Amino acid sequence: MDLAGRLADYVTSTKFRSIDAVTVKEMKARVVDAVGCAIGAFGEKPIAMARKAVLGLRSGGPSSVIGTGRRTSPDLAAFVNGFMLRYFDYNDTYLSREPAHPSDNIAPCFAVAEAEGSTGKEFISAAVAAYEVQCRLCDAADLRHRGWDHVNYGLVSSSLAAAKLMGLDAKRAEQAVNIAVNGHIAMRQVRAGELSMWKGASFANAARNGVFAAALARDGVTGPSPVFEGEMGFFRQVSGPFDLDVNGFGGRGGGYKVAETYVKYWPAEYHAQSAVWAALAVREGLKGPGEVKSVLVETHEAGYTILGKDPEKWRPATKETADHSLPYIVGMALLEGKIDNETYSERNIRSSRNLRFLQRVEVKEDPGLTALYPAKGMANRVTVVTRSGAVVSKEVDVPRGHPLDPMGREELERKFKALTAGKLAPQRAKELLALLWNLEQVRDLREVFSLTKVST
Repeated sequence: MDLAGRLADYVTSTKFRSIDAVTVKEMKARVVDAVGCAIGAFGEKPIAMARKAVLGLRSGGPSSVIGTGRRTSPDLAAFVNGFMLRYFDYNDTYLSREPAHPSDNIAPCFAVAEAEGSTGKEFISAAVAAYEVQCRLCDAADLRHRGWDHVNYGLVSSSLAAAKLMGLDAKRAEQAVNIAVNGHIAMRQVRAGELSMWKGASFANAARNGVFAAALARDGVTGPSPVFEGEMGFFRQVSGPFDLDVNGFGGRGGGYKVAETYVKYWPAEYHAQSAVWAALAVREGLKGPGEVKSVLVETHEAGYTILGKDPEKWRPATKETADHSLPYIVGMALLEGKIDNETYSERNIRSSRNLRFLQRVEVKEDPGLTALYPAKGMANRVTVVTRSGAVVSKEVDVPRGHPLDPMGREELERKFKALTAGKLAPQRAKELLALLWNLEQVRDLREVFSLTKVST
């Protein structure tokens, strides 16, 4: 059986009863985190643009648009909700041969689950399976160094999760993968140089295509096969050949991947998380940012390549570039003593004071730190030389929220409440949290969406 068929068989056969209690708990924690991120981004301009476009294409349908009380088609809901969830760059991460944001799968799972009348248990089963597929593909092969975006693996995970929620058998679920992967390959240019709004929409669009592919497969449409192993398939054109032992996936001999994903403490690309902690520790040893003569950020290969290689990182013109810039993130942590969503406001990224400070920051790869990645964290070292010649340095290997230093329920709820403040009344936020923490007991997912409507 080819890879698409083996993955389809795995996802369609995954049952809630086969998922251990720890994985269910971790999945619900990722949902709490993701929903908070989505509601927090509700009022941002790019999200408003996408919402207007989606509801202009189709107003009415079975799937809710988070925050609005309005509905659209499942594929369009997967797009706009996924864009919302991803916008702040605050949702979870998985780092392996290929980096990814597995909670991007939550939006298509919600959109299809609501449309299909699925229960909370059925939603959790699909989301856990989607995490498993995407993370295992990330373990198998590196796409970014070949010029392709990580969301190509999301085509597989989202189409299979949608197929599962639609009740497709393995043969039709395989066709959903064939359709999604062949027609919608995304380039890595989305994360190179000056970053655009599409950075946050890239997976959302993959999910839209995945949901649509599953809908086509449900009605009997077939796709090119074998889409991975074929003469002009994914292995030859995109990833290079790789082996994937589906029998070692969660529930089949291996542990589920959900608990191995990383939650973000700070709203910044994950490779910068430990750099923020290091910068804040260094800041404590300074009298003030005015005494900083120079800043050296030593990082691992992925941190340098993704966040510190391009000259645009020293003069970011967009929010998307700023939250993917090591010099900017470290500089702002040193200047302000924090990183939050306001860090990336137009006022801050255009501030002459901030831009002048960035000119004092240098970023280098340290092969020793690269050797630690990713099994032992994503290490960053920040060293400041003061005007008096003093040197203050701090290395942090594992940031808060990493599986080696996980965030607890109280921290997740604090993050959720901070993101939803001013959008949800405190009582509504409390009720939504309670529902999400008990998601396996929910019979009708419309209950969840009814509590996400933003106060205006």
